[in-house]
Amino acid sequence: MLYDCRSLADRDRGIAAAIEAVKNGELVVLPTDTVYGIGADAFTPYAVRALHDAKGGPQAAPPVLIGSRHTLDGLVFTLPRAARDLVEAFWPGALTIIVEHSPSLSWDLGDSTGTVAVRMPLHPVALEVLRETGPMAVSSANKVGQPAAVTAEEARDQLGYSVRAYLEAGPAPDPVPSTIVDLTGSVPVLLREGAIPLVKLRDVVADIESQVA
Repeated sequence: MLYDCRSLADRDRGIAAAIEAVKNGELVVLPTDTVYGIGADAFTPYAVRALHDAKGGPQAAPPVLIGSRHTLDGLVFTLPRAARDLVEAFWPGALTIIVEHSPSLSWDLGDSTGTVAVRMPLHPVALEVLRETGPMAVSSANKVGQPAAVTAEEARDQLGYSVRAYLEAGPAPDPVPSTIVDLTGSVPVLLREGAIPLVKLRDVVADIESQVA
């Protein structure tokens, strides 16, 4: 079912349907400040497997999206000062940080390294859903090898009935991927330069190194 969140009534119905779907272990497609994402409850292993199956083909562990900065403290073992500074400066927004997650978390995202990529997106629809569902495993809403969807309708063309609810909010305003910074080592490392350039990151954390060619 596709809900047009540009209409107030449809937005309310769509957000409610998406929240219910996630809590039932089903998949949803929702807008973010970058591209549209396909999401599942991060703590429901069969839902995360369904996300991988819907996209098809081998994939890395999906990032986790959260609806509040405070949620981050419950996910990580320790949060480096650099991570706190970057989060304060760029969340909600197009910054993904890689941190060590708490060993007590009962989730299986498909990565056994003990780390997780986390982001708080700057989109009101996504935040409204996330604040009710809690952390969601979210990947770009497309089949592996296909272009990332910039509308929910594009996502539905690729993903079809594998998704319970599609939340349409119009074309993604800035379909540039998020910037990714690894904060698991002694020095922060830029892994992907996306919507937030390295120079802006260094304004906040001066010693960030870059692995970007």
